[in-house]
Amino acid sequence: MPRNRQFAVSRDHEPGEETFQEAVVRGLSGDPKSLPCKYIYDAAGSKLFDQICGLPEYYPTRTESAILKANMGEIRDLAGQDARIIELGCGSVDKVRLLLDGLDQPASYVAVDISCDHLMAAVADLARDYPALEVNGVCADFMGTFDIPESRRKSAGQWLTFFPGSTIGNFDEESAVALMQRMADIVGPGGDLLIGADLKKNPEILHAAYNDEQEITAAFNRNLLTRINRELDGDFDVEAFDHYAFYEPRAGRIEMHLISSRRQVARAAGREFAFDAGETIHTENSYKYTIHGFQALAARAGFKPLAVWTDEASLFSIQYFRTEAPRKPNNQ
Repeated sequence: MPRNRQFAVSRDHEPGEETFQEAVVRGLSGDPKSLPCKYIYDAAGSKLFDQICGLPEYYPTRTESAILKANMGEIRDLAGQDARIIELGCGSVDKVRLLLDGLDQPASYVAVDISCDHLMAAVADLARDYPALEVNGVCADFMGTFDIPESRRKSAGQWLTFFPGSTIGNFDEESAVALMQRMADIVGPGGDLLIGADLKKNPEILHAAYNDEQEITAAFNRNLLTRINRELDGDFDVEAFDHYAFYEPRAGRIEMHLISSRRQVARAAGREFAFDAGETIHTENSYKYTIHGFQALAARAGFKPLAVWTDEASLFSIQYFRTEAPRKPNNQ
C-alpha cells in the first residue's frame, strides 16, 4: 500500500504556558477553587484517558463504537460522497477510523486537539493507514480561534463535524450552545454534525464509570497537579489530593473534584494557594441528557435533528444534525 506523506500539523495555535498559568492562578485563587478540564489532556493525560476508555466500568467508548458500527449504513447515506470531516478534540483518532471505513470515499480529515505531541503521532498514523485521504492536524483549543487548513482538492462534499465521546457534556448549557454554534459556522449552510451524547441513567452505573477499581481515573484527575508542578514550578503534594467523582441529579451531571486530604499550602507560578482539609478543586463536569433535551440544545445553535441511534440499554446516543439551509447536490 502506498504511504500517504501528505499531511501537516499546524502548531500556530498550540496552547502556551502563559495561558495555562493564567487559568491556574485564576482558578486556584477563586472560591470555590476550580481548574479547566481541558488542561488535564497533556500527553500524559491523553494516554491515561486512552486507558480509561478501555476499562470495563467505562461504558461510553465501547457503547458508542458499537452504535457507530451498527448504523454506519444510515450515516453513510446522510453524509454523502466525498465528505470533508473535521473532528474536535480528536484524541487518538480511533473512532474516526470507523467513520472513514464506513463513509463513501471521504475526501479529507482535519483533526483538532489541544495536546500537540499526541496529535502529531495520531495524525501520522492515520495518514499512513489511509493513503488516499487528505489528512491535516491543528493543535488548538477548539473553544478558541483556529484556522481550518485549506483543502488541496477542488471537488469535495459537504463538511461534517465529528464530535464523539460525549465531550459536549463537559460544557454547561450556554457554553455547549456556543460551541455548537461554532460547529455550525465551520460546516456552513447545509453542513452536518455527528455527535455523541451520554444519556441519563442509573447513577450507580455513572458512579462506577468515573470511579474505576484500577484508579486510572484518579490518576487522570491528579495528572492536572502533576502538570502544574512540571510546567509552573509547582510543589503540590499530588498524593495529598483524593479523586472524588459523583452524580449531581439536580444539575444532571457528574462532577469530578480533587479533595485536599489535609490543611496545606501549595505553590505554583510564584503564588501560594492555601487549602483547608476537605476543600476541593472542581476539575470537570460531564452532563447527561435526554434525547429531546439535547435536540433542543442543538436547535438553539441552528441544527435540525435528522437521526438518533442508541444502544439497547439506552446508555448512550449518537445524533445526526444538519444546519437549517438546504444542501446542494455535489455535482452542482
